[in-house]
Amino acid sequence: QVELVQSGGGFVHPGGSLTLSCTASGRTLDHFAVGWFRQAPGKEREGVSEREGVSCIQMHLNTTAYVDSAKGRFTVSRDNARTTVYLQMNSLKPEDTAVYYCGAEVFGGCETVPEDYYSRMNYWGKGTLVTVSS
Repeated sequence: QVELVQSGGGFVHPGGSLTLSCTASGRTLDHFAVGWFRQAPGKEREGVSEREGVSCIQMHLNTTAYVDSAKGRFTVSRDNARTTVYLQMNSLKPEDTAVYYCGAEVFGGCETVPEDYYSRMNYWGKGTLVTVSS
């Protein structure tokens, strides 16, 4: 079992920055791919299929991928211990407002972030709200 503990998030004005983190409790994520997802506020009850993939990182190879809306603004990275994944978000826009989740896929890869990327996740964090507003 893998417990993913998320932190970060909060309120920021348009153009601002936030960093989210996702830490595996008590173990490494060395054989995983970790994805970042977001879900519109108020739609959490609609389930994981409403979670839009944003980016991913393959923890062993350190390869990354992003959806077009995140390219150039978001950066996913991991720590050297391979226990924590970060999502640095810059130039935030109101449309980035969402609950952000991290997910982990056992022996997963990270070449692209397909629309159904959520279906590959074996474990999820509990989510953290990011609000971008003036």
